[in-house]
Amino acid sequence: MRIAIVGPTHPYKGGIAQETTELAHRLTTEGHEVVILSWKTQYPFFYPGQQFVAYDKPELPLHVGSRRVLSWKNPFGWARHIRTYRDYDHIILVWWVPLIQGPVYLTMLRALRRKHHARVSLLCHNVASHEARVSDTLALKLTTSVMKQVDQVLVHTSDQATRAANITNTPVVVADLPPVIIGDTKTVIRNSFLTHKLLFFGIVRKYKGLDILLRAVAQVPNIKLIVAGEFWQLEQYVKLLDELKINDRVELRIGYVAAEDIPALFGEVDASVLPYRGGTASFHVSIAHSFGVPVIATTASSFKTQIHSGIDGLLCAPDDVEALAKAIKHFYEPGVAAQLRKGVSTDAADATWQKYIEKLLSSV
Repeated sequence: MRIAIVGPTHPYKGGIAQETTELAHRLTTEGHEVVILSWKTQYPFFYPGQQFVAYDKPELPLHVGSRRVLSWKNPFGWARHIRTYRDYDHIILVWWVPLIQGPVYLTMLRALRRKHHARVSLLCHNVASHEARVSDTLALKLTTSVMKQVDQVLVHTSDQATRAANITNTPVVVADLPPVIIGDTKTVIRNSFLTHKLLFFGIVRKYKGLDILLRAVAQVPNIKLIVAGEFWQLEQYVKLLDELKINDRVELRIGYVAAEDIPALFGEVDASVLPYRGGTASFHVSIAHSFGVPVIATTASSFKTQIHSGIDGLLCAPDDVEALAKAIKHFYEPGVAAQLRKGVSTDAADATWQKYIEKLLSSV
């Protein structure tokens, strides 16, 4: 088939750009003709972090069909560019920020309406914001409007499917978020002994629960924590470290972690910790497992289905310092960490991607 994907790709960083790029590669490998219609800038206004990775160091191989032609300032361009692909078999709109993407996709859908032969799917990473905002009412209206005008909505968890079904009659399908592995997993040098280091990896936002993890670490002596990623509100965590008196046990590696640095990062820790309060689907379990690292996480997000507690990681209740501290203590009980490390599987990527693509294209 001929497939057009509207979403971010290199040089933009982060999981959604990575997933969009990997999806294009996987579809191309299956024999489809694929183009990615992307943006000249990742966001139309200030973003509290680094938007780009190095142009000469892409996190994934570049897709030959990538076209960075869309401008946030030019609604006429949104309509003009999407019309180029209206006779394609399938158009996939990647969705995660309603206030930004809503006007764009409504304009595109309107442009397709007069002569619309392509089937349109909404690849929905977030039905609603991870964190409550004053703009949530408007965001919900935009989400509802877009969902009602596409042919299919694909989400990554059953909870998200329920939320989508409550606001649209458009068919909703659920597919596990497939892994995108960044960094060479073969270069990891794994110590046979425990380092007594844990890892919090990725952009730091409130819903990810770093404050809960810091309070839990304060209750577990003789372990250290590496926090590697961008911060949206660094000051509050620096203050909390002072209050908890654990500055000597927590190392802040502030900034986006380049793909080439990821293997070494996972190679020096015993486990990755995901203390999320909520959220939708996440790549972080599959990233950790791809490097042979077990995961300690809450049952929020998609973790309760991604982690087999007691086999390749441990699960605990979200937003609960005592429960997380108990899980960390259990991890370091004799033999537990070694057992969980043996239970980690690194071979599920291809099968998960195959099922994902089948569901995405099943109704075309």
